Amino acid sequence: MQDGVMQAWLESSHLAGGNMAYVEELFELYLDDPTAVGDEWRKFFDQLPREGAGVDTKHSAVREQFRTLAKNKLKQAGTVTAGAPDQKQVKVLQLINAYRFRGHQHANLDPLDLWKQEPVADLSLEHHDLSKDDFDKEFNVGSLAVGQETMKLGEIFEVLNNIYCGPIGAEYMHIVSTEEKRWIQQRLEGVRGRPEFKSEQQQKILKELIAADGLEKYLGSKFPGAKRFSLEGGDSLIPMLKALISRAGEQGGKEVVIGMAHRGRLNVLVNVLGKKPQDLFDEFAGKHSNNKGSGDVKYHSGFSSDFATPGGDVHLALAFNPSHLEIVNPVVMGSVRARMDRLGDKTGAKVLPITIHGDSAIAGQGIVQETFNMSQTRAYQVGGSIRIVVNNQVGFTTSKREDTRSTQYCTDIAKMVQAPIFHVNADDPEAVVFVTQLALDFRNTFKRDVMIDLVCYRRHGHNEADEPSATQPLMYTKVKKHPVARAIYAERLSKAGVLESGDDDQLVSDYRDALDKGEIVVDEWREMKSHSSDWTPYIGQEWDVEYDAKISKQQLEKIGVAMSTVPKEHKLHSRVQKVYEERMKMANGEKAADWGFAETLAYATLVDEGVHIRLTGQDSGRGTFFHRHAVLHNQKDAATYMPLNNIRDGQGQIEIYDSVLSEAAVVAFEYGYATAEPKSLVMWEAQFGDFVNGAQVVIDQFLSSGEQKWGRLCGLTLLLPHGYEGQGPEHSSARLERFLQLSADHNWSVCVPTTPAQVFHMIRRQQLRPVRRPLIVMTPKSLLRHPLAVSELDEMTTGTFQNAIGEIDSLAPKKVKRVVICSGKVYYDLLQERRKREQEDVAIIRIEQLYPFPAEEVAEIMKDYQHVKDFVWCQEEPQNQGAWYSSQHNFRAAIPKGAELTYAGREASAAPAVGYLSEHNKQQQKLVDDALTIK
Repeated sequence: MQDGVMQAWLESSHLAGGNMAYVEELFELYLDDPTAVGDEWRKFFDQLPREGAGVDTKHSAVREQFRTLAKNKLKQAGTVTAGAPDQKQVKVLQLINAYRFRGHQHANLDPLDLWKQEPVADLSLEHHDLSKDDFDKEFNVGSLAVGQETMKLGEIFEVLNNIYCGPIGAEYMHIVSTEEKRWIQQRLEGVRGRPEFKSEQQQKILKELIAADGLEKYLGSKFPGAKRFSLEGGDSLIPMLKALISRAGEQGGKEVVIGMAHRGRLNVLVNVLGKKPQDLFDEFAGKHSNNKGSGDVKYHSGFSSDFATPGGDVHLALAFNPSHLEIVNPVVMGSVRARMDRLGDKTGAKVLPITIHGDSAIAGQGIVQETFNMSQTRAYQVGGSIRIVVNNQVGFTTSKREDTRSTQYCTDIAKMVQAPIFHVNADDPEAVVFVTQLALDFRNTFKRDVMIDLVCYRRHGHNEADEPSATQPLMYTKVKKHPVARAIYAERLSKAGVLESGDDDQLVSDYRDALDKGEIVVDEWREMKSHSSDWTPYIGQEWDVEYDAKISKQQLEKIGVAMSTVPKEHKLHSRVQKVYEERMKMANGEKAADWGFAETLAYATLVDEGVHIRLTGQDSGRGTFFHRHAVLHNQKDAATYMPLNNIRDGQGQIEIYDSVLSEAAVVAFEYGYATAEPKSLVMWEAQFGDFVNGAQVVIDQFLSSGEQKWGRLCGLTLLLPHGYEGQGPEHSSARLERFLQLSADHNWSVCVPTTPAQVFHMIRRQQLRPVRRPLIVMTPKSLLRHPLAVSELDEMTTGTFQNAIGEIDSLAPKKVKRVVICSGKVYYDLLQERRKREQEDVAIIRIEQLYPFPAEEVAEIMKDYQHVKDFVWCQEEPQNQGAWYSSQHNFRAAIPKGAELTYAGREASAAPAVGYLSEHNKQQQKLVDDALTIK
């Protein structure tokens, strides 16, 4: 604000003379929270002078400036014309602000009343120089959104306790945005802590509590001692979820994806998603269909259904998940992003992610932080999520806060993304439903994550076979005496005259009768309609299914030129310019294709056919090894251009994102995306292959076994740089052996391509073949520019990926005395050394797909070597790693009867590779010599 404007304010009297102390206190209040003062004051303080663009003036300087101006005004006036205001007015505003900041610490959140927080001095009258003697005095309430400008202090104090210290504890003052804070204040304070529900809404909530409690009691009596991870104590989760879904549909939502761990899962399946109780009972009884693969325990199962809402039917999908609790959350986000893309939903208005957490898990698992960190990025944003913590205040047997976390609340992790956090007492279902509606409205308004902490308890042990009193004696003394939420709420409704005597018992009996019938018990359940994600063409397909991937040379040349053309005004870096000049030569057939050209050409041909491609990784735009350059950065203004999205009008689109620095959450996200969208080619590239270690849980529990456990198809491709280049133990191996150890039931393919043409065909095959299983690729580093690793365009027209490649030199098969079998980069080391030696008695065979092992193709190659008795498997990896241990049974089955198979490679090692280049070179030379030297 300019001095003249400031002076005008002064002359309006409220900054003059004796009012100065009042203004200074208001200003301090404003610095704590801009929403704590009235609109007029906030506008004034917002306009205080700045030192520079985007830089706030120091608070002390601002204070001094209007203090000086006030003194000048005083000198001019000669006398103080305005009396000093009541300083208690400022104290009242500070009291209001204190409740907004810290009221949650005195909130009535724990149904068991065991959760004792330290007293907060800021919430006492005395702290603000106020007392009950002031209760009858009238004060301005500032920005307190209660519909009145003034109230007596006693009323203010009462309403503040109702709003902020009742069954809802709101944490939102950590949010930077004033608009978001004011929005929350309007919603919370507007109902004065007592949201009103119509009698029909209350009866609906009661029925849902009866269902939650009734199912658990039914299962407990019908299958005593069986693990079910009961919801008892957190029963309000059922009305919470149903209210959330109903409101989402009312606001235009079309799909909801839910991820949760074990606790309450069976209850959610039956009482929210509409799974038939009889089907659940059959699972408890051990009945199952023979075509369900290896299967999984019932509290890991997913489900899909449609749910009727005031805005139309909403499709529900509960994600399958393993026991590694929080890992399902990024999977859910990936599934949501795929559905958003399919529906053309850029903001998340049509698809809602809901994740349900345990209190110990959300605080303890790092994947939560990774997922939060992704939430506002281009590649992974989904328009915000609703995150619910079923906080039963004990993790397995750990209940002491100092043992479960280092923060006050288990939800504090959400503050990293400025998500509002609403703690709510699960024994007050109306407060739960109110908070749920508020949370969804905030998410839909601001497209940000929201956290609801459903503070409850666990009526049994971690599972029903546990005895919780052994480790939590005080808690479970209370639990045994504590009435269930249904009974508490029924009594409340009876006192309010909403419920007639006996109504509660009748509703309980009706629900039990419905369970006895075994039919669907969810009134909102609707038979699922067909959705745009059609998996039918991919179900039941095997690897040998026929498909057509041939493409003419003329078309390749045309597409190659298009993908190598860059607008003149888009100035490239000199090194990138050279890459594109070389690519244009390759497209015109003037030069053999290198790896980067062939890979990019594969993407270009697919988008030309209308395919959508999604590629993420920490350096995916450029390529870690400077080979891809699919996203071109203008050296003048940093604008980006993607030739792959400019092949022709009406083409498919490719999305390439440099990802956040995460493996676990990112791979889980891409898995979720690929399980929700069969028509897209979804790929994740590791910066170095060993980085995939960080995503091992996703590999083990989703990618390798999702189809066998849950019947979930997934076409995710992992590109993992792999090869021994002397870069030490951490950047040599993508841990090929781990993928081969997990290979069974034709669960995925593991490929080690060695030529540009091979990578071209492999990428196209993954999309065009009507099979949707993961592809694991050991991609090269040095081969990206190896003089022998080149291909002609003619090699790319066949449409065929060769699972195995025989000898390429013109050796006379009858002269061959030894056959070396290998995969990957070591092939070129062997080939060059053999040519250098002019050796003609050793043939080299490449296995380009290690799993499923190409027995027929290898048998065809071996026809020329039936006389050979000496076969060698050669690998760069140590003997206990790589393909040797996991695949040697395949190699032995492939060689002629009576022949011997030996090993040539590095000795067994705890580390993947040595750290010294000289030692690496010595080892590499030795393994090549061992493979080629006939003894």
